[in-house]
Amino acid sequence: MENEKQDLERFLKNVDEISELVKELNSSDPECQKKASEKADQLICCLKENEESDESCNTRLNRTVINTNPPQAVTGPQGRQNDSEISTENFMKILEKDAEDRRKRRKENEKLANALKEMGNEAFAKGDYETAVLRYSEGLEKVRDMQVLYTNRAQAYIKLMKYQEAIGDCDWALRCNEKCIKAYIHMGRAHLALHNYKEARNCYHRILDIEPKRENIVHEYLNQVDLEEKKALQEQKARAEFEQGKENATSVLELLHKLGKPEQISLYYTGGICLLSEAIKDGTEQTLFRIHNGFSIINSNPIVRRSLSLKQPDRFNDDLCISVLNLWKVICEGNEENQKILIHSSGISENFVNLLASETPGIQMTCIRVLCIYSQTQYGRSLVLQILDLDKLVENLLKFINNKDITAKTAVGILDRFAGEQKFRVHFQGNFTTTFLPPFTSLLNNMPSVDLTVLPPCISMMASMTGDDIIRKKTASCQECWEAFLTAMDACAVSDQSSEAQDVLCALLGFMINISKDHTLAIEEKAIIITARCLKQLNSSDGGIITRTTGLLSNILPHSHAATEEAVQKGIVKKMITFLKAGGQTTTHFSIKTLAICTTASIQAREELVKLDKKLCTLVKLLRTGDEVVVGNAALSLGQCLEVPGAASSLLGSDIVMLLLKHAGGDASKTTVQRNTAIALGRLCTVEPGHLIELRKLHGLEILDSCMKYIK
Repeated sequence: MENEKQDLERFLKNVDEISELVKELNSSDPECQKKASEKADQLICCLKENEESDESCNTRLNRTVINTNPPQAVTGPQGRQNDSEISTENFMKILEKDAEDRRKRRKENEKLANALKEMGNEAFAKGDYETAVLRYSEGLEKVRDMQVLYTNRAQAYIKLMKYQEAIGDCDWALRCNEKCIKAYIHMGRAHLALHNYKEARNCYHRILDIEPKRENIVHEYLNQVDLEEKKALQEQKARAEFEQGKENATSVLELLHKLGKPEQISLYYTGGICLLSEAIKDGTEQTLFRIHNGFSIINSNPIVRRSLSLKQPDRFNDDLCISVLNLWKVICEGNEENQKILIHSSGISENFVNLLASETPGIQMTCIRVLCIYSQTQYGRSLVLQILDLDKLVENLLKFINNKDITAKTAVGILDRFAGEQKFRVHFQGNFTTTFLPPFTSLLNNMPSVDLTVLPPCISMMASMTGDDIIRKKTASCQECWEAFLTAMDACAVSDQSSEAQDVLCALLGFMINISKDHTLAIEEKAIIITARCLKQLNSSDGGIITRTTGLLSNILPHSHAATEEAVQKGIVKKMITFLKAGGQTTTHFSIKTLAICTTASIQAREELVKLDKKLCTLVKLLRTGDEVVVGNAALSLGQCLEVPGAASSLLGSDIVMLLLKHAGGDASKTTVQRNTAIALGRLCTVEPGHLIELRKLHGLEILDSCMKYIK
């Protein structure tokens, strides 16, 4: 490493000398040119005697140096020509030839270095890290400034636990490219292994400075640093308390020693593990359990392993199994390092999944509680997603949702937290309809016989899953799913006095709003029936249900003209006007959208709106809001209503022209606002000439002309 630094210094010195010589040779002063020519000849002879074999290691520097083997035509200092122009010309030719020679050698060396890099990568993939280091080093002998060879060798050094060497390679990679992300990643890992937490964090923060979009992965790296630092502090504190002889600290070691006795009866281990669980009060005892090989003592015991396998079920084995599961819960709660060690222990990942299917309620419940601990943190969830059999895990958890005890809510809560993880959703894209939908629709179809308090969190879990576009579209296309929704809505209507039923209906309507955004054949076929159910719910005394029902209608009606006509016949226009007058931001959004759909599709809806809303005051009021979605839909509805005789005339004397002109010529982010207001303005002036006169007064004809293309 020291030799490389010396090479770099010599290279920089040569570059400075040559740069100064070139300036002097190009000087307008003949005396200066003469001296420069003498210096050039001397430098050529000197370099010929001291030829350097290595190249520079920094790509950001000018790599052109004097050719150490000048052509014979160039004489030494004693025989040089006096003509400075010829000497300058020869010197520049030497530089050019030297640069070309170096370019060719560079190209050949890069080819060899890349071949050695691939050989190193193959050795790394096989776990032969020593050979990988050797190949990368050979590559660097060919090309000293090849960034990828430094980062690859650093990664191999980390595998060999040569962390200082890895940091050194990362430093050289950054000299080649100061924005090398991999160099900062590997340097951070090496510092972390050396417990240099501050330096590790600095490395990861530098990644964000270079590429802010890598925020998620940097967050994971920083979380690893936090966990490692937390682990070190825990172990430091635990050892200190143990050395001080504190009772709980010493009792953990004593109990582990007794539990390490082989070939005892299951009752012996059950009692000892129960006492150990009681002795573990906080993080100190949890850490002492870990650093004194507690995981190995318990999990490698053949009698314990037999109880966890459920191969010989009996009361004693079941009790031992429950005591072990409870111990897992105690040692893992709030302790990420213990969670990691446990789930990576041999056979434990299979036990987690299989024990959920046990016929013993106590085993099921305790296993769910352990799994619940993992589900409560992002780190715990990542361990489960990485290690456990997700398909079997979800299958077993979903079996609990029909239970009428705490296991149902706990299981659904676990699933809901995992549903928020993108990796979890992506995993189930292919089999969502066979894994999740059957138990979910069964739950909805059997509402009278299930615990209603389980349904809202279950619907929430399904809503999280449909945050994935593929899963949402599959759900929206499922006929059985929509039939189950309708059945559940009917069941809620029967028990409308129940607060639990109202909670279910509210959650269900929100879920239906979410998945009805996509146009599917299933929704189109059920649109009329869904609309009929929604119209009944508009009479509810619960404002939340009215708002969500209106939202569902605003999504369903565009799927079916027949459903829209049915809604108009049943008096939906009057309902929407009432809701708009009452206010409420979300309700207003849904109501004006529904009204715009109806007035666009139905002449009757337009006539009713003009009749019920004198001078279209409600629509004009909405045009004054700053909400572009509301303004766009209000303008659309207004434009349709202007076709009704007398509607345009009723607006004479108002500031409607000014209002529409403002929006049509404005700079709204949504083009639909300009389009809909332009159409309404054009129709207004076409139907009633009085408004055209007002438009001229406002010098708005140019704006109207530019908007006429929107009018069909």
